[in-house]
Amino acid sequence: MIPLQGTHIRLRAPEPEDLQWLYLWENQPDVWMASDTLVPFSRYHLRKYLEEMEMDPFKTRQIRFMIDLCKDPGTPVGTIDLFDFDPHHMRAGIGILVASTTQRRRGYASDALNTLLSYCRDVLMLHQVYCHIQASNQASRRLFGGCGFVQSGTLQQWVRTPQGWEDQHIMQLILRP
Repeated sequence: MIPLQGTHIRLRAPEPEDLQWLYLWENQPDVWMASDTLVPFSRYHLRKYLEEMEMDPFKTRQIRFMIDLCKDPGTPVGTIDLFDFDPHHMRAGIGILVASTTQRRRGYASDALNTLLSYCRDVLMLHQVYCHIQASNQASRRLFGGCGFVQSGTLQQWVRTPQGWEDQHIMQLILRP
C-alpha cells in the first residue's frame, strides 16, 4: 500500500498549483464558522503560505494535506489538517473539508480521516487526536463517530452564530493506550 493512500483518496502536500483551490475554499463564508475565520484570505497571503510552508509538525505544530481522488490525481476535493500538534503529550487536533457539496457523502472524508489516523498512529506515533464540532453539524459528528471518536465533553454556548449561541462538542480518539 502507498503511504497516505486510502481506498478512494490520496493525501499529499500542498503545491503552488493548489493556490486556486485554497483561495476558493478559504473564502467561502459557510466554511468560516468551522475555521474561526472572519475575513477573506488574499491570493498574496495564500501564495506566501504555500511558499513558506514547512511540513515538519515538530517545528510548525501543524500539517495540511490536500485530498486527491485516486482516479483524478492533482485535482483536490478538499483538505485535512493536523493542528495544535503537541509533541510532549503526543496529541493533535484534526479538521477536514470536502469543499464541494457534490463531492460530499461519497465516503471521501471518512477515507481521508482513516488514512490520516493511520499516519498519526504509525508515523507520528501520536497518543490521541481530537476535534471540536458544532452541535448542529450532524454530518461531522457522524463522520468522526464512525471513525471511532467519542464525545468527551461539551463547551456550552461556545460559538456565536447568526441564530444565537451554539454548543461545541469535543470528540477524541485514543490511538495508543
